[in-house]
Amino acid sequence: MARVLDYARGEAQMIPTAAKQRCGTSMPIWQAVAFIESAFAQRITLTTLARTAGLSVSRFATLFREQVGMSPHRYLCLVRVRRAQQMLRDGVPPCEVAAEVGFFDQSHLGRHFRRTLGTTPGHYVGRCSKTVGGLDTDQPYDLAQWLATLSPRS
Repeated sequence: MARVLDYARGEAQMIPTAAKQRCGTSMPIWQAVAFIESAFAQRITLTTLARTAGLSVSRFATLFREQVGMSPHRYLCLVRVRRAQQMLRDGVPPCEVAAEVGFFDQSHLGRHFRRTLGTTPGHYVGRCSKTVGGLDTDQPYDLAQWLATLSPRS
């Protein structure tokens, strides 16, 4: 579970690299993960992923869980939440983000976002927007000092 939370925070990468492949991620699972990473906004079924990997559905689900550390659906949701974080930081409204990353609606995004990150998309946006010019706006600061950091230095 710690790997899942690290991935969601952006502190770890779950995409298999050649090194990870040598360390135990098989080629079929690597192909499925690459497919999820590239087509996360589409409707992806377990059958589609198993076909991509060239395995039966049950064998695929078992191998995926063993090698990645979570179910294919959980991984897909994490990829979607991670992309949603980027879009929210860029100022895209949550209702648009939900549709863009493959969630059914805004409440569907909110449930997975809260489950993964422990906060709602609205609170996440609020927390991201509290940083202005590198300063946390919840903390007191000297306005003149902050303005001096913005002016060009000669």
